[in-house]
Amino acid sequence: MYHLCPLEMKFICLTLLIISGITGSRSEQYKLEGSADPVFAVAGEDVILPCSVKPSISVVDMRVEWFRSDQKDLLVHLYDDHEDKNTEQIQTYRGRTKLNHQELQRGNASLKLSSVQIFDEGLYKCFIQSKSWNNDTTVNVKVEAVGRPPVITVDGFDHSGGLHLQCESEGWYPEPDLEWLDSEGVSLNSETTETHGNTEGFSVKRAITLHHSDKIHCRVKLRHHMLETLIISSSNMFISWRTPVILISVFVVLSMIAGILIAVFVHKNKVSRLRTYMVNVILDADTAHRRLIVYCDGKQVKLVKAHRKESDRNETQKERFNAYHGALGKDGFSSGCFYFEVQVKGQTEWDLGVTRESVNRKGSISLSPGDGYWAVGLKNGKYWAHESPRVSLSMSVISQRVGVFVDYEKGLITFYDVESMSLMYSFTNQSFDKKLYPFVSLGYLKNENFTPLIICDDY
Repeated sequence: MYHLCPLEMKFICLTLLIISGITGSRSEQYKLEGSADPVFAVAGEDVILPCSVKPSISVVDMRVEWFRSDQKDLLVHLYDDHEDKNTEQIQTYRGRTKLNHQELQRGNASLKLSSVQIFDEGLYKCFIQSKSWNNDTTVNVKVEAVGRPPVITVDGFDHSGGLHLQCESEGWYPEPDLEWLDSEGVSLNSETTETHGNTEGFSVKRAITLHHSDKIHCRVKLRHHMLETLIISSSNMFISWRTPVILISVFVVLSMIAGILIAVFVHKNKVSRLRTYMVNVILDADTAHRRLIVYCDGKQVKLVKAHRKESDRNETQKERFNAYHGALGKDGFSSGCFYFEVQVKGQTEWDLGVTRESVNRKGSISLSPGDGYWAVGLKNGKYWAHESPRVSLSMSVISQRVGVFVDYEKGLITFYDVESMSLMYSFTNQSFDKKLYPFVSLGYLKNENFTPLIICDDY
């Protein structure tokens, strides 16, 4: 039998310690990154719950588990032995969770949760385990539900001649703010407030008494979401309030109808006035993404199935969009007012507005004023104003044609649904120091709708 001498024993022990230290340090150097801030999701939409290994390594051969850490560690999604294993998954998550298996090769185990519901709000834990190490990170999901537009009800007059108005909106989550505003945008004191909550969200109701004619707004807000309703009260309402109740009711209804008709008439005239600032927009084919075809007259642009080949190496050195399906107008404007209309009928994904010529056109673009884009758009059946963060727009109709009005000196950019003569959104108090160019887009990468966007001249 061979006996180790003390020196040899020391050497072996030292070697084992070094190997153990190296193995330990390698396992300890990896960590999981989720999100330090809450992840906000809008009810009905999809959301990505971030989870990735840093530094990046493949997790294809590892176990990836997502579960609700605030609900007794109930299983949300399990990936193991190179496949999803969701037989023990919570019933409410069946068919709604997905890992991108290609991204697993890059250490990205983020979970896509589809059709978010209010009950999805809570704490989610991402746990990844290999043969040599394991780690976890927690993601806090906050859900927001945008409710229905507020409804104003006229409840008659009190003994002093004040007109009782009540505003109500429901289907919000979490609890929204509801306020009455006068024609100057000043908040009015309300008399009573009622709030009710259930599994379908919150409803809120506020009453106010009006003693003079005015345009009164009822506005509901939740973070970046806002809906409002306008009522126009006539001065005649307050003169004849002592007449029989039935006559007052009829008069109030007629006055409201008259107010609505007047508002529509005024709005139609406003759009007619805007068209006096109509400019001739010609799209610049040299700026268009190579999946776009700009027609010879520069008035239409549409997607094609494959990228166009570069036909002229000496073409104008204007930077093309290479990921976003965008194009700019040939001419820019640096003073006064201008207006143009774009037909979006039949297209399911689009963005349009104005932009600076110097904006970034490469890769994934942030369409926001801070990045030089003032735009609204349609995606996944919902309308958005591209603020930072973007704002959901409540539209009562499907837009067929959108008007864009710019007052350069006032820093105002306003979007209209032309056919319904309704306001879509306004960017106010902006600051411009360079030319603004018309901008249209057919979305980002995945759009396969070949209906063209058309610059309209038939007004």
